[in-house]
Amino acid sequence: MTLITRRSVLIAGTAATGAVLLPTATATAATKKTTGKKITVGAGESYELAATTRVSELALAEGATIVAPDGHSLSLTVDGVETGQLLTETGGTATLIRPGTYRGDVVLTVAEANAVTYETLTFPFRQAVYVDANGVDRDKSVLTAVQGGKLTDTLAKGVSVTSTGECFDGVFVQDGTYTLRNTTMRLTGNGRCDFAGYGAAVVGDGAATRLVLDGARIDTKGVVRTTVIANDGANVIVKNSRLSARNGVLPADYQATVETPYMQSVPWMLGLDGNVRATNLIGAGTKATYINSSVFSETWGALSVEGGSALKLTVLGGHIGNTGAYGYGTYAIGDATVRVLGARFDVGSYATIIAGPAAVVHYGDSTRAAVAALDEELGLGLTTAELKSIPVTNTVVNSGHFGYMFFGTGTLTLDGGTVVNSDRATFLNKGQQTTISVDGSKGAKLNPRDGIILQMIELDDPGPVMTDGKMLNTGVYTEPTTDPTKDTAFDVTTAHTADGSATFSSIKLKGDFYNGMRKGKNMVLTFDGSTVEGVITASRTAHRVPTIDSSAFYELGIVTNTAQAAVNNGVVVNLAGGSTWTVTGTSYITALTLAAGAAVKAPRGKTLKVTVDGTATTLAAGKSYTGAITLTVA
Repeated sequence: MTLITRRSVLIAGTAATGAVLLPTATATAATKKTTGKKITVGAGESYELAATTRVSELALAEGATIVAPDGHSLSLTVDGVETGQLLTETGGTATLIRPGTYRGDVVLTVAEANAVTYETLTFPFRQAVYVDANGVDRDKSVLTAVQGGKLTDTLAKGVSVTSTGECFDGVFVQDGTYTLRNTTMRLTGNGRCDFAGYGAAVVGDGAATRLVLDGARIDTKGVVRTTVIANDGANVIVKNSRLSARNGVLPADYQATVETPYMQSVPWMLGLDGNVRATNLIGAGTKATYINSSVFSETWGALSVEGGSALKLTVLGGHIGNTGAYGYGTYAIGDATVRVLGARFDVGSYATIIAGPAAVVHYGDSTRAAVAALDEELGLGLTTAELKSIPVTNTVVNSGHFGYMFFGTGTLTLDGGTVVNSDRATFLNKGQQTTISVDGSKGAKLNPRDGIILQMIELDDPGPVMTDGKMLNTGVYTEPTTDPTKDTAFDVTTAHTADGSATFSSIKLKGDFYNGMRKGKNMVLTFDGSTVEGVITASRTAHRVPTIDSSAFYELGIVTNTAQAAVNNGVVVNLAGGSTWTVTGTSYITALTLAAGAAVKAPRGKTLKVTVDGTATTLAAGKSYTGAITLTVA
């Protein structure tokens, strides 16, 4: 193990000869000079710095620049704090040290370039510590930004990194094995791209990377100034840590877009705002696991999963959420697998956004067996003591809006003692194919304060608008004013693969189920060994306002329901395993199957009337009914 100290950094200018400067061809001795340990660059002039240099003062006039040779980057630290760097343009990738006077222990580090290409752009990364298969690469690191503790080729222990400049990373691990123990990072100022990790505190990149954060304390504030990013097959493990990300200020000329190389704020069409998410998981085969850790974003999202394949996001214990009014706990896109066991979620908008098209999400208990299985599957390498440190407990979700939102196709399982408390519907399905499974045999509970368990609506995302060749988030959602037209080819009485389906087993439910779709998609509900008390019906939905743009993003998903007969929005209900449905209000469904021992009834003191295609009908166990089924309570 090689010990790396600050003395191992080559710093020119500490000897009697003074700082070393190589002026560019346009330099003039009168405007750019080094006197003793002071560097001065005049207005409109540029210096190219050949080597890492330490001085007591750096003075850059307005219009002055100081740069590194081609193939290198230049970073400024003052008293061990990275500072001064600003992006040269909105949407660009290059940074320069801003004009001003910097005094103290001033070090200008010339490091080898770390160019990272994401889609159409190449980002010139700068980082305090660069790690590869051979350990810490001093030539690519800005080690003067690493303060205290111990730094070796395999471990950073008790060190701190502070940055107030833009687009500076704390630790970048490329195809290496590294551990950050009791590390503190504070990054203030904007990042640029959280799909590449440009400006993130920690990045683990590459299939050969195994990066462990244990006892880390990371705080960031700035546009896309992410705390932890796992990318391109890396295995990133965060234990006993606290991660927090707060919003920054977007450039005045920033145009909100869904084009990922340029995206610096959340697409408002998700019903969210904000410009930083705490973490991101991207690439192919990448794994990110958060154990006994606190992860919070101000808004947008705490644990994000973005474009890629075979991604695995896992939460074992800990506390996840948002400090602001809007935001999600986790995001599931593509074929990502998201597992949450024994954690507490306090989120502004959603526990999980499921964006599909084949995402799999599971919320459950952190049993010893489940945790041990994930330890093996994910290669976590937890010790016996660490396994025991994960409390055996249930998951609790507290949401200021919805429980879970389906923005794409996906599978969601809730089991164990999972409790979901939400102000609005537990499940919000925006016209997607779903497979929802809730097993209440071990105490799972759904507690929507507005009394709606499942709400199906048309997708109310207006989508981006192509403007001058850019995909901008300037669309406007407009509520339909006409009645839906009947699709005679669509069967509302049977289940289809593309329907929104949900199964509830061994659970007691109190709440309503609405299918407000206009186009062909049924709501297919199965109750097995369960009781449900509420309205189950096709409906006509209406948002609270007729049009929604970015200024009213919070109105998305919020609708009122008017129960009415199905048009293209069938409601298929299966009561199995002796289940009972207590009908509390007029319900319009299109198919009903009652297994032996199943029953449909009115609340105590009231009577139930059922008609099928207008004909009064007495329901009986062991029977199935299809057609225009109306259930009313008197």
